[in-house]
Amino acid sequence: MSAKLIKGTEVREEILEEITSEVAQIKERHGVVPGLVTILVGENPASMSYVTLKIKTAHRVGFKEIQDSQPADMTEGDLLNLIERYNNDDSINGILVQLPLPKHMNEKKILNAIDPDKDVDGFHPINVGRLMIGGDEVRFPPCTPAGIQELIVRSGVETSGAEVVVVGRSNIVGKPIANMMLQKGDGANSTVTVVHTRTKNMDQHCKRADILIVAAGVPGLVKPEWIKPGACVIDVGVNRVGEKISEKTGKKIAILKGDVDFEAAKEVAGCITPVPGGVGPMTITMLMKNTLKSLKFKLGIA
Repeated sequence: MSAKLIKGTEVREEILEEITSEVAQIKERHGVVPGLVTILVGENPASMSYVTLKIKTAHRVGFKEIQDSQPADMTEGDLLNLIERYNNDDSINGILVQLPLPKHMNEKKILNAIDPDKDVDGFHPINVGRLMIGGDEVRFPPCTPAGIQELIVRSGVETSGAEVVVVGRSNIVGKPIANMMLQKGDGANSTVTVVHTRTKNMDQHCKRADILIVAAGVPGLVKPEWIKPGACVIDVGVNRVGEKISEKTGKKIAILKGDVDFEAAKEVAGCITPVPGGVGPMTITMLMKNTLKSLKFKLGIA
């Protein structure tokens, strides 16, 4: 029997409807809506496409959205001044600087200049520290890990006492989701193991997992024999492995493959995310949720 599909596209719709409803209530009671600014430096095609989707989503849920596009030759100092302007703008609750930045800019310096209380990506060291402490200290969990946790919880998977194995130790996904799953609270209380490129017998660790989260960036890394029968498998990998002609448009599109051998794994797992359409749609959704949360903190209703 094939595994239940955890469809991020469907969960995204649920959450966006919840955000839209809450934004309308806040507007009625407090006369304000969340404000999000997206700063794009240069004209990287992938970044422009991604930013366009963020803008579209922000408008859909009723946010005030500012798209601040700047030339690629903008100086680092001017970008820092721009960020400081938005830090001091009371109508802005979330500041997003789209990466990658031009090579003449220090990405770490730029991201660290964002007010931690407006850092809706959750990358500022202060927000990383808040996440590590857990509980009421947490402001903005990084968006992809937050999306993973939502998928697990909304699929009805029990996390309390569950064996969670995370494949990958990146600062963007692996480390934060491992920390989030071991915290006290709903959707967590798990026993967590992190495996990586230097782990011996990786397959044996994976076989213990009730919940297997794979964020390695290696297409088809996890084989069906690595998966415990009935486990929940979250595949974060989005790997371009070729191109094909779209039947709808007749244009070339990328062939995407996850870090899990999906076709074989779905015959073993209890539930599994597809690629595409699994974790991917959740990242921008959680960015919207973090921006709403920022306004709620400001209003004292979080």
